[in-house]
Amino acid sequence: MIRYCFLTLTFLFASSTIIFSQREVRSELQKGNKNYKQEKYSEAEIDYRKALEANARSVDAAYNLGNSLYKQKKLPEALAQYEAASANETDKEKLAKTWHNAGNVFMQNEDYAKSIEAYKQSLRKNPHDDETRYNLALAQKLLENQQQQQDQNKQDQNKQDKQQEDQKKQDQQQDRQKQDQQQQQNPDQMQQQNAEQILDAMMQNERETQEKVKEQQKKQIRQQKSGKNW
Repeated sequence: MIRYCFLTLTFLFASSTIIFSQREVRSELQKGNKNYKQEKYSEAEIDYRKALEANARSVDAAYNLGNSLYKQKKLPEALAQYEAASANETDKEKLAKTWHNAGNVFMQNEDYAKSIEAYKQSLRKNPHDDETRYNLALAQKLLENQQQQQDQNKQDQNKQDKQQEDQKKQDQQQDRQKQDQQQQQNPDQMQQQNAEQILDAMMQNERETQEKVKEQQKKQIRQQKSGKNW
């Protein structure tokens, strides 16, 4: 669960400008908290941003803005606000809640390793928080499951790659066998083709010879006819 903490500043300052600024911060925080409780998260976001405009170092405004952004599923923006709040906060209890909520953001993003570190940071500030301890155990279990799934996916991919490689080798072997069979069959085919070519050539020569004989006979007949004495 996300932690909600709506705190207002109660420090007194000598400077009238600073006092006015803090009053504005408190006013916007109060309006934001009211909208937040009514689940008007976008309106609360606007109020908290106005509080930050009045005082950019307001931890409460940054933290509550992070909560309103989280409720709107604006996780990267929410995380940025939690980080800003933790950078300026010194109170251990508030820091514990800030790191707890940051861990929730990482959980939503399925970045379990970072969520584990965030929950550990929270427990360092508040070791007695059972809810954070539960979330930490859950994140550790989810990380273990995630790693197991990744390992299984890797094994499946390696198995698939091996099957494809084996199939490729089998196809190559079959191709070589076909080539060998063709080479073994080629000599007989070549002999048959050569015999056919020789036979065709002989028949062609025979036809040419017959044509020549016929032509020679015709020539002799013409000569006999033309060789009569007058």
